[in-house]
Amino acid sequence: MIYEVSHRTRYAYRDPVALSHHLLHLAPRPCAHQQCRRSTLIVDPAPAVSEAGTDYFGNPTTFMIVQQRHRELQVHVRCEIEVRRPPPPAAEASIPWEEAAALVAGDCSRTMLDVYQFTFDSPFTSAGEAAAAYARPSFTPGRPLLEAARELTSRIRQDFIYDQSATDVATPVDEVLRLRRGVCQDFAHLELACLRQLGLPARYVSGYLRTYPAPGKERLVGADASHAWLSLWSPGQGWIDLDPTNDLIPGDEHITLAWGRDYGDVSPITGVILGGGEHKVEVAVDVLPLPA
Repeated sequence: MIYEVSHRTRYAYRDPVALSHHLLHLAPRPCAHQQCRRSTLIVDPAPAVSEAGTDYFGNPTTFMIVQQRHRELQVHVRCEIEVRRPPPPAAEASIPWEEAAALVAGDCSRTMLDVYQFTFDSPFTSAGEAAAAYARPSFTPGRPLLEAARELTSRIRQDFIYDQSATDVATPVDEVLRLRRGVCQDFAHLELACLRQLGLPARYVSGYLRTYPAPGKERLVGADASHAWLSLWSPGQGWIDLDPTNDLIPGDEHITLAWGRDYGDVSPITGVILGGGEHKVEVAVDVLPLPA
C-alpha cells in the first residue's frame, strides 16, 4: 500500500507568543515493512532554527525555534509512505511466556539489553498489581507467549468502551482500569502495563490508521486521526505489533511514526513557549491511499 498522509496542527493563542521551542515527532520512521518516500514540513511563522535529528529510540525528529512574535502557529507535514504487510506471526510457535520473560532478564548481551529496557514502568504505564491482576487470566502457566498476548488484546477490546470524553493525555492506567473507558492511547498504555508487570518487554507505537467512511457516506477531509498501538518482543520472532483498540495484528493499514516507552516519548509536538496564555489546538489528519 502507498499512502499520502497530511497532518496539520494549528495553535491559537490568547496572548502573543514571544518565543517558542518545539520538538516534533511527525516524520514516519523507516522500518522493515515501511519506507518513507518523501516528507515535507511547513511551519508558519517560519522558524529561525530547524534541525533534523533522531532521538534516543532512533525516531526521526525536528527541533525548531520560532522567534517571530505570533498569536497562531501552524505545523503541516505531508508524507508519502509505502507500507508492506508483514508475514503473520505463528502464535502457537512462540515459546511459553514465562520462558520468554526469563530469557530477556537473563541475557546481558547488547541486543537483549535494548529489549530489556522495555520491561520497566514508565510515567504513563505505571499501574502495579492492578494491571498484573487483569493480565493473569490470559497468561496461564506454560501458555505460548503470542497466544496469551492475543487473548489479552481481545479482552481489552471486549471489556473497554471507546470514549473520547472519558480520559485525557494524563489519565493514569489505574483510572482507565476503573472506568473501563478510554481511547487508543489508553488501551495501548494498559496493555503495556499488563505485559511489563509480567516481565515481558513491550513498547508504545504511534502512527496512523487507514479509516473508511460509513456505508453510503463520503470520505470527510481531515477527519482521520493519529493512532496508537504496541509491540511485544517474542524470542525468535522479534517485535510483534498488537492493536488492542481494534483487536488485530497491524498490517498494511497501519503507518508507524515512532516508538518509545509510552506517549510521552513520542508526542507529535512538544515544546516550551514564552507568553501565549490560554490556547486552542486544532488537528486535521488525512490518510489517503494512492494508486500503486
